[in-house]
Amino acid sequence: MSVLLLRLAAPLQSWGVASRYARRDTQQYPSKSGVLGLIAAARGQRRTAQIEEALTGLAFGVRIDQQGTLVRDFQVALSLDKKKSFPLSERYYLADAVFVAAVAGERNMLEGIATALSRPEFPLYLGRRSCPVTESLVLGQIVETDLATALADTAWQASSWYRRRQPGRVYLPIYRDQIPGDQPEPFAEQVQDVPIDFNPVRREYGWRTVIADRTTVENPDGRLDTHDPFAALGGA
Repeated sequence: MSVLLLRLAAPLQSWGVASRYARRDTQQYPSKSGVLGLIAAARGQRRTAQIEEALTGLAFGVRIDQQGTLVRDFQVALSLDKKKSFPLSERYYLADAVFVAAVAGERNMLEGIATALSRPEFPLYLGRRSCPVTESLVLGQIVETDLATALADTAWQASSWYRRRQPGRVYLPIYRDQIPGDQPEPFAEQVQDVPIDFNPVRREYGWRTVIADRTTVENPDGRLDTHDPFAALGGA
């Protein structure tokens, strides 16, 4: 299996999978539909175009390298003629977050995606149009390994200031597709996050099974934490 790794980092990101009406939420990590939409935009695919099965069939996973801070914003919209105002809406974003996202599949397709992300046809956004891409997305070379190993072994991408605020050992959450050959996971989650149609008139999404995991990284820049919460128990 070939895996293309992406570094998703910007002042603001927003990855909603259940946003409705006047409240637009974000989940704590990038959605598969959002990242595949970003790839489709880079390749020049319009929202009204049919989505390729080869694209939706890519295995997907993400690792949270820098959690970010939840930010709430309020917005008011007017009609084009400015005669009608729409209800006040709440919009949520992740500020200063950093993620490693991985898409796995056939190498030739991944090479084309990497090229498109480097020279996109349309502007790219991290979830919403108010969250433009500000850094290079492609992280290194395409690797020949499985999705879980790629997400576990990739170097930690957090900012230096963030590393200094963390302990000497850090646990990075991983959320990835369940793929053939995986052991049954009793706590796997069903998420409606596979794009079927991006058309704004009739957006449609299918279901996928998400496995939660984590990897451990050593942090030589981390703070010294000598507090032992169990010290008061003594030898009991």
